[in-house]
Parts: sequence; structure tokens; C-alpha cells
Amino acid sequence: MDAKAFFYHLGRQIYHLDAIYAKYAKKSQVAPTLLWILYALNDGNIHTQREICQDWDLPKSTVNTIIMDLKAKGYITLEPIKGQRREMTIEITPSGKSYAESLLTEVYSTEAKAFTKLTDEDIKIIETLEKLNNNLKELGE
Repeated sequence: MDAKAFFYHLGRQIYHLDAIYAKYAKKSQVAPTLLWILYALNDGNIHTQREICQDWDLPKSTVNTIIMDLKAKGYITLEPIKGQRREMTIEITPSGKSYAESLLTEVYSTEAKAFTKLTDEDIKIIETLEKLNNNLKELGE
């Protein structure tokens, strides 16, 4: 397989995966970006907007709009970070956790079932994708 064929097949699979998650969002009547932000926030850790933007490669304005909406609904709290002028930590509230779980339970369940069908060798794909991502970023700069 040459580079062109590799990236063609890789692109197709990435978009198929994206479509699967978009269907979960549509079924839950939420935007896919909201689903991904809740997915990120529901990992038990405290985050920042900057971190979510960088980790998920999402636009700052999109993340900010969703974060402000989640805050207004009481699903998250924002706390200033000492010594940081504008950055705040984002923590999911109990009602936010319930909301996220209501949207993500089926996703988590399906992921868990799919994961059981992977081998240890299959799981190494994460390392390969990270390497590929870093190479493409480096070469594109």
C-alpha cells in the first residue's frame, strides 16, 4: 500500500467513526460537539477550556459557547485559576454528570462491547495514530 492509498483508507475509517458518534448525538438531540465536550468533561478530572480546545482540536469560540451554556444550566462550575488572568477550571456538577451520563451511557456501553473484540495488537493503534498525527503536524508547519 502506498501513502495515497493509506491516507484514503484512513480518512474513510475516520469519517465512518465520526458518523457513528454523530448518530449518537442526533439520537440524543444534541450537537456532536456538545457530546464530545461532555465526553471530555465526564472523565472525572477537572479541565480548562484551553485544554479541551487543544486535546480535542475544537475551536475556542465553539467550546466557549457550549461551556457558557452548560454553566447557565448548572451542569458545570467555572473557577478562576490563581495567577492566570483569564483561564478557569471547569468542573462538572452532579446534575451535569447525570446529564452527561444520560447522553453517554449508550456510547460507553457500545464502546465497551467493541473494545472486547480488540486484541492487544489492535490497541496499539492509538500509539500509531498519535505518531502519525505528530508527524503530519510537524511536516505541515
